[in-house]
This record gives sequence, structure tokens and C-alpha cells, in this order.
Amino acid sequence: MTVVQTSEPAPDRSEAPAGPVCSYTEWDPLEEVVVGIVDGASFPSWHLALPPVLPEHQVETFRTQAGRPFPAERIDAARRELEEFVHILEAEGVRVRRPEPIPQRTTYSTLDWSSSGMYAAMPRDTLLVIGEDIIECPMAWRSRYYEALAYRPLLKEYFHGGARWSAGPKPELTDAQFDQDWSDGHTDGSAHLVVTEFEPTFDAADFIRCGRDIIAQMSNVTNAFGIEWLRRHLGDDYRIHVLEFEDSHPMHIDATLMPLAPGKLLVNPERVPKVPDLFKGWDVLEAPAPVIPDAHPLYMTSKWINMNLLMLDETRVVVERQDEPMINALEKFGLTPIPCDFRNFNSFGGSFHCATLDVRRRGVLRSYL
Repeated sequence: MTVVQTSEPAPDRSEAPAGPVCSYTEWDPLEEVVVGIVDGASFPSWHLALPPVLPEHQVETFRTQAGRPFPAERIDAARRELEEFVHILEAEGVRVRRPEPIPQRTTYSTLDWSSSGMYAAMPRDTLLVIGEDIIECPMAWRSRYYEALAYRPLLKEYFHGGARWSAGPKPELTDAQFDQDWSDGHTDGSAHLVVTEFEPTFDAADFIRCGRDIIAQMSNVTNAFGIEWLRRHLGDDYRIHVLEFEDSHPMHIDATLMPLAPGKLLVNPERVPKVPDLFKGWDVLEAPAPVIPDAHPLYMTSKWINMNLLMLDETRVVVERQDEPMINALEKFGLTPIPCDFRNFNSFGGSFHCATLDVRRRGVLRSYL
């Protein structure tokens, strides 16, 4: 485990800012959230950054279907689940916002390469909210280069309402950013990352917020350069801790380790055989084995997407309706599960945490670790 942190932060704050954007943790009471859309969802243009994170049996599908739409029946089923999710959130008192559809199969070019897009389904990947700052992430996949445009109307609105609006350095994503000799030949289970340190890149989903402490991992989209950029951007109010897990294909931390409330931690028993010392004294729940059938298509994720939960506050948690082992485990852990059908959305590489960006939670900046 490697730890990177800033100097000693300022004292805890006693009042939440009044602006439209403010979120310090994964569990403070949720007031406003962005929920993604699957309109126009398409297989991304083929690129060597894909095989390191795709399920092995899906690699050839992505190669042959590059630039084409995902199956219409899958998109329709996922859209219906998203609407159910939105209704549940609104019934629980949460304001829900949605991105604008943008063309995903239109080819775009830089000086060095061309690509088409993928979707605007996972705002958790594209945007990172730290306090009053909403940050556009310098993502490593060429197919996600313009994904943040789907959220631009919301970003403008939040800015005019008083939020900070930042953006990481827009990456060139030339061949130098990727290990051209990448292979999945490691036999010791260690990760061989496809991204280099040529320029900073990161996805927001490689960071988990615990007040002043932010948990991060390096992955096939997030490099040390990107983490260091974020550390300097945030300044001394925050401490970034970079953890390593037993994951040979890392991409996004929220199916590996999820703080659910102060003192409550959900871990992937395969990837986290030893709880990091950072969480000493916390109650730990090992995620139950996923129950997603082998026949159900998961294009871009493992079955451990069952860990990808959304906390509405310190007790209420949205969980996949068919995942009875997880529901039972959460109840025994002292939480109140809110079931929602989401298995068809899971096919696209995420679940409730990925599908959302918690724009505003009712809480203040303080230390929990």
C-alpha cells in the first residue's frame, strides 16, 4: 500500500456551503444527483486501451462491433431500469438531473487520431465532485474524449449558481500515452497497466471520498501523474491516499472498496484480502458472492459490479433487486436496502454508483479517518 497525502489540513467546517454543488462523502444525505442515460449507447472505436479491462470473452465482440450501437433490446431494457431508478430517488426526496443526449457514432478527430463515442451513462466516470468543485476528468479512453459535453448545460447552470467548475488538462492521448507492448501475460496476479505517465489521466470512479480523506487507486485509466495533478489542484484541505489491491485488471475502485457510512466499509474479498490500516477500527462487510447468471451479458465489467451501491444517507442504500445475498448482508450490517431492478443496466459496465453523480449532499467537511 502506498500513501500520498498533503500537509495537515485546516480545521473542520461547521456549516455546509450554500451553492448548488457540495459533496464531501459517499454517505451524507443526498439532495441532488445526476443520473446517466443510455441514448445512443455504442461500442467504442477499437483501441489497445480496451483489452486490459474487458472480460476476456467480450474482447472479440468489441473488436468486431466497434462503432456500432449496442443491441437495441439491451438499451431499451436499461432505459426502463433507469426510469425506475429515477422514480425511486425522487420518491426518497432526491432531486434528479439528466444529461443531454449527444451523437455517439459521429467520428471526431484530433491532430493524431480519430474515434467515435460510447455513451453518457456513467457520470461517475466523467465528473468528480469534491466539495463545491465539479471537475471534468482527463479520461484515458479516446472514445470518451467528448463525453463531458453531455453534461455541459448542467455544468453551466451549476457555475452560474456559484459552484466551482474545473477541468483537468485535456490529454492528447497519442500513442505515447499507452504501452504499445501491453500484454496480459503476468502470472503473479499483478497489474500490468496500459496507461503510461506521458501525461495526466484519471477517471473520477478511481476515487472514493471520505471527507478530508480521498481514497484512490492507479488503474488502466488513472496514472500517478493524474493523481498528483488532482492532489495539487485540491490543495491542503484534502489528503489523497493511494491504495493497491489484488486486482490484475484495475479500472474504477468502487467495485473493490466502498465506505458506506462512518465506520462501515464494504470490501471485495477477492481483491482486498487485508483491510487497509487506514480503516483500522471500522466495521467491515465482505461483499457476498455475486449472483448474476453466467448467461447475462456483462460487456465491460465483472460480476463484482454488485458492490456498486448508492448510499442515500448513512442507512438507506440502493441495491439491485435480484441480489438477495447482498440485500440480506446489508440488512445484517445495520442498513436499509432499497431494491431496484438494474441488471440490464449492469450490462453496460456499471451500477447505481457508476450511474450517478451526487451533486449535493447535506454535510460538512470533516475528517473520518
